[in-house]
Amino acid sequence: QVQLVESGGGLVQAGGSLRLSCAASGLTFSNYAMGWFRQVQGEEREFVARIGRSGIFTDYADSVKDRFTISRHNAVNTVLLQMNSLKPEDTAVYYCAADRTSSGSRRSSEYDYWGQGTRVTVSS
Repeated sequence: QVQLVESGGGLVQAGGSLRLSCAASGLTFSNYAMGWFRQVQGEEREFVARIGRSGIFTDYADSVKDRFTISRHNAVNTVLLQMNSLKPEDTAVYYCAADRTSSGSRRSSEYDYWGQGTRVTVSS
């Protein structure tokens, strides 16, 4: 079955960096666009970034643009989210998701598969 497994979350001070990784299995990874979303308890899941099947197309939420970078390595079925200049408001559980369209979507409802999430906490 399809599995998406996130890793790399943790506690970091404001201004610091983290790199999240999502390892995919059970699907033809290069046939899926990938997205990162985040969620604070009690709030809706929020779009963070997405990347197309080939890795050429990328899209970011305004709140993370110029601080976060999404990339993918199809040979090893992995998508990364490099997060720099972290702020306390970036604190959330981060999820990766797979969408069988070519470029993905900003809408979480469009995604076919989800990981279990990894927690990121940014202290002030």
